[in-house]
Amino acid sequence: MNQLPIPQHFQPETVGEIWRVPYQDRSNAARLWAKQHQISPTVQTQSNVSLLLIDVQNTFCLPEFELFVGGKSGRGAIDDSIRICEFIYRNLGEIDQIIATLDTHHLHQIFHPVFWIDERGEHPTPAVTTISPEEVKSGRWRVNPAFGNESSDQLQAYALHYVQQLSDGGKYPLLIWPYHAMLGGIGHALVPAVEEAIFFHGIARSSQASFSIKGDRTLTENYSALAPEVFTNQFGDRIASKNDSLIQQLLASDKLIIAGQAQSHCVAWTINDLLIEINAIDSALARKVYLLADCTSPVVIPGIIDYTDQADAAYQRFAAAGMNIVRSTDHDQIFSSC
Repeated sequence: MNQLPIPQHFQPETVGEIWRVPYQDRSNAARLWAKQHQISPTVQTQSNVSLLLIDVQNTFCLPEFELFVGGKSGRGAIDDSIRICEFIYRNLGEIDQIIATLDTHHLHQIFHPVFWIDERGEHPTPAVTTISPEEVKSGRWRVNPAFGNESSDQLQAYALHYVQQLSDGGKYPLLIWPYHAMLGGIGHALVPAVEEAIFFHGIARSSQASFSIKGDRTLTENYSALAPEVFTNQFGDRIASKNDSLIQQLLASDKLIIAGQAQSHCVAWTINDLLIEINAIDSALARKVYLLADCTSPVVIPGIIDYTDQADAAYQRFAAAGMNIVRSTDHDQIFSSC
């Protein structure tokens, strides 16, 4: 199928803004669009092409929100979201299923300031504070005793176990993040323009979008949509598990296309975990994965943190494993075998 035109309702200049999706109007337009362009329902196709959108939420994608992923350009996630929308609209007839993950947090989580206090009872400064095993051992940072059902000693022992597990496992050190993607808040929602594109696709293809919650466990980070950073507490008891249903859904795709935020964190960690699952079955399955390199950006906080090199290294490793690094405009390369 050739690429489709972009519907007139899509306005790139509004992608970086908050607004209400006019669902009924888009539903009517999508039905007409499908008829005009002879777009078939997904049940009538032989393929199973999935688009995985990782955390394309206001909290990461709009400049006025907590963890805007600006990348090197300073506009990263805005331009990525524009290209994601255009990719969905132009390839509406060839994308069968859209799966969106939603980073989902509560107030009291191990990576939020309120979880920790210093000797003066002050919380760590978000975005600039990392907590090492040595700092927990020395008491530089202690678990806030005002929260939690366990004893302070048990939580403190767990905190040391957690940061040590990150260090021993070669993970990113524990960074205290600003409160973000708070469940029930507007930052948790999808970027309106992307939500609109997903809705339009669902009507035009008679395809129910799938949404997957990640990151809502109090005692572990969950960069990956497929698995937590730490699985067990200091006693070996399980505190979180892999998302087996999502893993199986992704592996069942004939072709899997991946985009979203942020390239250096949730996107890279999700792809890494997916690659582990693929290699456990058949490493050749990596060839059915397509990474939209122009629809994701790394975390860059000017003058503080720049994860560009880590993001690039991860994508080089994924390419070496057989995954396809493409641009959203590489239609023939992505869909030639559909």
